Amino acid sequence: MVDDGRDARRPHGELVADVLAVLWAAGGPMTPQQVNASLGRGLARTTVATILIRLHEKGTLVRIRSGRGFAYLAADDAAGLAAGRMRRELEGDPSRELVLKRFVSSLSEGDEDVLRRLLLESEGPGERA
Repeated sequence: MVDDGRDARRPHGELVADVLAVLWAAGGPMTPQQVNASLGRGLARTTVATILIRLHEKGTLVRIRSGRGFAYLAADDAAGLAAGRMRRELEGDPSRELVLKRFVSSLSEGDEDVLRRLLLESEGPGERA
């Protein structure tokens, strides 16, 4: 059996998560070169640039001019990105009520309590029954 080196490669999703972690930790815009240096993996310049461009195209990152290129920063924190994914999944399903019902029924008792509290907090003071 021939070893083509693929076992040593990390899954693409893990690299994306690491790029996002670097940007969140930075707290400000970073160029592709700065992101690559922070990752410390010796990746090709084009690999990191491609990931940043694709995340920008998806709306996950914001980019701003930096010299002749761009610097990138996260459009939202990790919780905001997860909430956006959940909302898009829900919006894409024609049976929203069933999806919500199954989601709620799969929650732990503690998560149900948190969700109930959050829903009550989101209601205006005059709207509570």
